[in-house]
Amino acid sequence: MSGSNYLKRRELTAALLARREGALVVPGLGSPTWDCFAAGGSDDYLYSWGGMGLAVPTALGLALARPKRRVLCMTGDGEIMMGIGALAVVASQAPANLGILVLDNEHFGETGRQPGLTGLGTDLCGIARGAGIGRTLDVTAMDQFDALAELMFRTPGPTFAVAKIALTDEPWALPEKDGAVIARRFRAAAESA
Repeated sequence: MSGSNYLKRRELTAALLARREGALVVPGLGSPTWDCFAAGGSDDYLYSWGGMGLAVPTALGLALARPKRRVLCMTGDGEIMMGIGALAVVASQAPANLGILVLDNEHFGETGRQPGLTGLGTDLCGIARGAGIGRTLDVTAMDQFDALAELMFRTPGPTFAVAKIALTDEPWALPEKDGAVIARRFRAAAESA
């Protein structure tokens, strides 16, 4: 089902981050991290290395700890499937400042591009709604971009969106890999404003 007519991952990420208005960002493993860094990077981005399945739980904890700051979690379809139960916890905690965006290329990109479950019929927005997240959006075209940005950064949360993206090869843009350095910078940024 994945096709070349889907959204361009890096272009979508850069455009969305340009509209974040100070939101804290938790990018998931692999391409979400690389794309956030390629878009310019920021101390407001909590990059993770080797934490597959932890983007949503980390973003939830951050949203609860910093209720006056908007939090955006950007993850992939494989990573969200690994920790799908976290959506029920997000719904039960109901942080009004949390938006979750799944960049869905319908493949397991980090392990060899095997066909993923979303290309075989798994409906992530349906799962999110079933878990109790009432505000969801499937995004398949850039003409939905304004609605996506509104949902991620302004609509009371928790919110959840899936953006269908093309399976592409982008040059790697790797941020700092030192977890202590990342944590110190992010903590200072999260405590400001």
